[in-house]
Amino acid sequence: MTPLNRHGLRFAFGTLTALPVRLSRWDRGTARAGMLCAPLAGLVVGLLAALPGVLLLLGGAGPLAAAVASAALPAALTRGLHLDGLADTADGLGSARPAADALRIMKQSDIGPFGVITLLFVLLAQVAALFELYGRGWADGALGTVAAAVTARVALTLASRRGVPPARPEGLGAAVAGTVPPLGAVAVACAAVAGCAAAGLTLGPGGALRQALAVLAGLLAAQVMLRHCVRRFGGVTGDVFGAVEETAATAALLVLATG
Repeated sequence: MTPLNRHGLRFAFGTLTALPVRLSRWDRGTARAGMLCAPLAGLVVGLLAALPGVLLLLGGAGPLAAAVASAALPAALTRGLHLDGLADTADGLGSARPAADALRIMKQSDIGPFGVITLLFVLLAQVAALFELYGRGWADGALGTVAAAVTARVALTLASRRGVPPARPEGLGAAVAGTVPPLGAVAVACAAVAGCAAAGLTLGPGGALRQALAVLAGLLAAQVMLRHCVRRFGGVTGDVFGAVEETAATAALLVLATG
C-alpha cells in the first residue's frame, strides 16, 4: 500500500466515521484517495451495525429491536454527522430562499421544521425496512445493513467526482468536491454492486439480484438528490454529502424490503 493510500484510508475513516483514526494529511490528493476508499469505511460501519441486530434477533428480542439497533449504530458511529447534514439540507431546500440565504440557513446550528420532519420519516423508513429484513432472518437483516452502509459511501464517492462544484470555498464539501476521477468513481460503484451481489448469493440467486438492484437504486436516488442540490445551491457542501449518504442508504433498504 502506497503512503497516499494509507493517508487516504485515514482520511476516509477519520472524516466519515467516529472511529479513533487520526488524520495525518489534509490535501486534495489525500481527499481523492480517501473518497475512493469511502466504501471501505461503509463496509466497517455496516458490519459493526449488523452485529447487535443479529445478536438481538438470535437472542429472541425480535426483529423490531434488531432493526432499531442496526439503524441506530451507524448514527452513533458517525456522531450523527450524516443525519445532521440531511436535516440541514432539508431546511435549506424547504426554505425556498435564494441559494446564498439557503446556505446560511443550513449553516445555523439549530434544526428547523423541515429538518425534523425529514429526519423522522427517514429514520422510520430505515427501521421499517430493517424490520422487514430481520423478519425474514438474521442473514437478510445483516446483509441489508451492510449493503445500505456500503451504498451510502459509494454515493459519496460519486458525489466527489470531477464536475461537481463546491457551494462554498471552505469546509469538507470544498475539500473533497471534484477530487475523484469519473472513471475511478464508476469503477468503485461497479465493484460495490458486484461485491454486494456476491454476498447476496448466500441467500440464493434471487438474493444476489436483490442486492445488486438495491445498490443501483440507492445510487440512483442519491444522484437525483445530488443534482437537485447542485442546481439549488450551486454546488455541494458537507451537509449535502450527508443528505446524499442518507438518501442512498434509505433507498437501498426500501428496495431490499420490497423484495
